[in-house]
Amino acid sequence: MTDTDAETLAERVRDGELRLYELEDHADAETAAAARRRLLAAETGADLSTVGEYAFDAADADSNIENMVGAAQIPMGVVGPLPIDGGAADGEHYLPLATTEGALLASVNRGVSTIRTAGGATARVLKSGMTRAPVFRVEDVAAAGEVSSWVRENVDRLAEAAESTTSHGELQDVTPYVVGDSVFLRFSYDTKDAMGMNMATIATEAACDVIEDETPADLVALSGNLCSDKKPAAINAIEGRGRTVSADVLVPHEQVEERLNTTSDAIVEANTRKNLVGSAKAGALGFNAHAANVVAAAFLALGQDAAQVVEGSNTITTVDDREDGLYASVTIASLEVGTVGGGTSLPTQSEALDVLGYGGGGDPAGSNADALAEVIAAGTLAGELSLLAALSSRHLSSAHAELGR
Repeated sequence: MTDTDAETLAERVRDGELRLYELEDHADAETAAAARRRLLAAETGADLSTVGEYAFDAADADSNIENMVGAAQIPMGVVGPLPIDGGAADGEHYLPLATTEGALLASVNRGVSTIRTAGGATARVLKSGMTRAPVFRVEDVAAAGEVSSWVRENVDRLAEAAESTTSHGELQDVTPYVVGDSVFLRFSYDTKDAMGMNMATIATEAACDVIEDETPADLVALSGNLCSDKKPAAINAIEGRGRTVSADVLVPHEQVEERLNTTSDAIVEANTRKNLVGSAKAGALGFNAHAANVVAAAFLALGQDAAQVVEGSNTITTVDDREDGLYASVTIASLEVGTVGGGTSLPTQSEALDVLGYGGGGDPAGSNADALAEVIAAGTLAGELSLLAALSSRHLSSAHAELGR
């Protein structure tokens, strides 16, 4: 690429000869991105020199971005080591987190230190299934009942059609929901180590063709929002989407006082009044202190779909004052993660997954994504413990002040 090449391409856009999205058809990806930066700089006066400094080939991001101009750089840190006894994750882990929120990693790392001193966290993936829910139009409720019955009796046939589109995904179930003359069918798939949204969409489209051929239903939209993707939804909080994962720890009372500078009783009261009563009064779907903070930072660092933090906030935090210590747990109902596909192949995200040791496909298939979910859940537990302790000891604002945030 030369400056002349990029400027020539930018001029062709200014003259109306080319559109922004057509540049890769006339130049390599690096030149196309540079041309867009030149065009934006000329039209807006912005200095995009830092945006144009990135450590990967622009062509490598072809499947992740359109109209590329450069890269957004977010500071990345690490917490750990975090010992986990998981169904898939085992041993000590360093968890990379990317965020612009000062004091977040310091807080999470305090929770990690507390968990480590207590002997580690236990974590398990309890359920796994990526969903897609198309909506169909029917004549009346009689036809809706007919379609629902046919679907329940022909899941194997729908599985054959759906699985013909993928070498990895497996259809687990199809659940009909009827609202008058609308029929929603919530398909659930085992997508192995992929987050699996695209896989589920393509597979469901093939199954919908069979449904239209065999029933009086007409497809209106491949997604009818009962999936539910990237929106707060009670169905995800109840039924789960992606991975439903729990993590817990028992912290001796003396360690609560030494490590967290508060008492077990105080943390229990803060959790009850804030996370449970307060969340209920607010009509929240998540009953937690700040689970989305850790989920979002992990997603950005590890190449996950950032918008699906919405579902990741479907988390319930429980705390119990037991005779031998403070029991704390988080259960994330709908954590949508993968170790293949999407942003996981980008260089910095791939390196961050390597820090965890769970990049690429697992053996058996699905085990790496399960392990990733368990580590994120344990990290979320650490974040919940630390924030609840800061609130119950009235140290939240002083901690931010001390760190200059």
